[in-house]
Formats: sequence, structure tokens, C-alpha cells
Amino acid sequence: MPRFRAAWVLPIASPPIRDGWVTVDRGRIVACGDGVPDDRCETDLGHVAVLPGLVNAHTHLELSYLRGGIAPTDDFVQWIREMVAARGRAPRVDVIQDGVVRAIDEATRCGTVLVGDISNTLASVGPLVDRSFAAVVFHELLGFNAADPRQVVRQAIARMQRLGGDCVRVGLAAHAPYSVSPAVFREIAAALGRGDVAAPCSIHLAESAAESEFIATGGGPWRPLLEELRAWNPHWMPPGGSSVEYLEALGTFEAPTLVVHAVHVSASDLRRLASRPVTVVTCPRSNRLTGAGTPPIGAFYASGVPVAVGTDSLATVPDLNLFFEIAAVRALAPDVPASMILASATLQGARALGFDTEFGALAPGRRASLLAVRVPSGIDDVEEYLVSGVSPESLSWVADTPRP
Repeated sequence: MPRFRAAWVLPIASPPIRDGWVTVDRGRIVACGDGVPDDRCETDLGHVAVLPGLVNAHTHLELSYLRGGIAPTDDFVQWIREMVAARGRAPRVDVIQDGVVRAIDEATRCGTVLVGDISNTLASVGPLVDRSFAAVVFHELLGFNAADPRQVVRQAIARMQRLGGDCVRVGLAAHAPYSVSPAVFREIAAALGRGDVAAPCSIHLAESAAESEFIATGGGPWRPLLEELRAWNPHWMPPGGSSVEYLEALGTFEAPTLVVHAVHVSASDLRRLASRPVTVVTCPRSNRLTGAGTPPIGAFYASGVPVAVGTDSLATVPDLNLFFEIAAVRALAPDVPASMILASATLQGARALGFDTEFGALAPGRRASLLAVRVPSGIDDVEEYLVSGVSPESLSWVADTPRP
């Protein structure tokens, strides 16, 4: 059985091992440890840190063709208006597909082994399956004024059931509280409760101050935009309270759910989320460039809610390098241990997506998708180094182990 030795081995679920090794067999991890191995079939990888491939828990691969096409702003609703206009200039299908393929290849070069991908068209499923790249593709639904909410959800599930593969699962996502009606939220919750969909659910939540105002009072810029898009529901009444309280009352958090962004949440909101099968996915670089605000990352960790990390789409960030994303997390949460941030970018993301028996840690039975990061000599705190921002040039997949 091949055994790989490295200056550092990071199991993630336990502390880093200096001068460690990992043994693999037929694409699976057998063991990892330190000391002198009893197996002579060994490869010394040198001064690198070996860790599991990263998990990008939130991105939009089908928007990759928009890279660099929407300018950063400090007005989130205006950013949405620009996004809607850009998507309205629908490109050829092959342009979208080419963007998806390039994004998958970029994610691989940047050390990612698993993604949570949001898709309105399900255009990413085929390329992900073709490349055997592990993913949950969330079929995202919109419909603030849907005429037949039950049919909207049923038709989505029917489309989903025809897609996927061994390593690609398809789930449901509701876009956001300002773009999905209460009835559609209830139908999604009912479908998940019946087990019609095996994968978890995802939702953009509390992303902007405008959303908080809209849910609390019905005011702010969202209603004019919905009217402009002919999506306004004249029967909708503002529920009051927070977005978290609103969706909790609709049953959204009964099933495993990825709550994405959560920029504008209170301590009370976080207590509610921590009591549910919810993972908060933070995307701080995107939040800055879209005008959403600064996520309270330290409060996420202090609340006890599981935290995962996502890049969001190439329409909002310059790259899909999750190491750069966790460097942004570190900058906003300097008191959070580096080990917890690394777990968010690996094990917590894998758990949230339902792939934690396959990815997220170096442990017996998990896939041997081993990522090697070149570490400068003299580094004593390898975890802190890894959350400082690592460029793709310093990364490689360990030879003779399966890549994503």
C-alpha cells in the first residue's frame, strides 16, 4: 500500500502531525500518523502540508461566463438589478457551458474537491458528471408571485430526478425571502419532509440590509424592483421580525439547510439557527464586492452554529480560490482559531453537503483526495499559515490518489 510522508499532515478532525504520513489503498485512506512507518513502499513529499481537498460550499458555476462583467458596488439591490440585466442578455448555451468547464478546472487547480453549486438551469450537472467532480447542485427556485406553488416544486423535482450521477447529487434551493413566496417555501419544506429530495436545501438569507427592511416593514428598495420585474405579489404582507424568524415560521429549517451569507443576523437569529440542522455558509469577499456588508463571522463561531465557506460566483469574486476566501475569513475573525477556519473549509462543508463520509478529513475510509501545500521552512504554526492565503502555484494533488 502506498504511504506518503510530509513535513505536515493535517487530519482536520485532530491536531496537525509534524513529520507525518498517510497510507492509502485503492483510492481510500487507510491510516495516518507519525513516527517510523512499517511499510517500505513510501514516497517522501518533502516540505509540504498534506490535507483533505477543500469544500466550496456555495458557488454559481453557471454564472462563470459573467466573470468581470458586473462592477463592484456598495448598493446590493442595484447589484441585483445589474445581474438580472446581464442574465437577460442570454448568451449561447455553449458560452455558459464553456464557463462552467473552465470554472471546474479552476476550482481543481485551487485545491477544491467538492462544491455546493446553485443553478437555475441545471447547466452545471453535465460537466460536473463528465469530470467526476463531486457536487451537490441545488436547483434554485424563484417565484414571489407563483400562480401554482405546488406545481413549481413538483416540476423542479421531476427535472432533478433525471439528473446526477455517482458523485453529483441534485437538491433544491429557494433563492431568497424577497424572491420566493411563502407558499413556495412551504411546498419546498413539505417536499423535504416527505423525503422527495435526498440532498439538503440551500437559501440566500439575511444577505443585505434591504432584505431585513423588506421583511420587517415591506419598505425599502425591494418592492420597486419586484414591481419593475413584474414579480410583485399584491397579496403579500410583511411578516415583521427578521428573515430568520420568517423562514423558521414557514418550516424552512426543519430539514438540513445551508443558510448562505447571513450578513445581517442578530444574536437571537444565530441562537435560532444553532438549534436547527443548519450550517451558515459565509462568503465575505462576495459580500464586500456586492455591497451586502460585512458578515459577523466571529459571532457565527461564538453561537455554535456550524460554519462553512463559499466563494460565491465568478460574477462577484475574481477567482474560485477557497484559500483566498478563508484568508478573508481570518481577517474578519482574528480571534477564531485557525483550526476552526480550516475545518469550515473542509469538514463542515462536507457535512453540510452530506458528503462527510467521503471528504473533509484524513480518516480511514474517506477518499484519498490528498492536497499538498508547499510550506516555507521555519513555519511552526502550519494552520495559521494555511489561513493566510495560499496561491494555486503552491498547490498540487498528491500523485497516485484520485483527484476531484
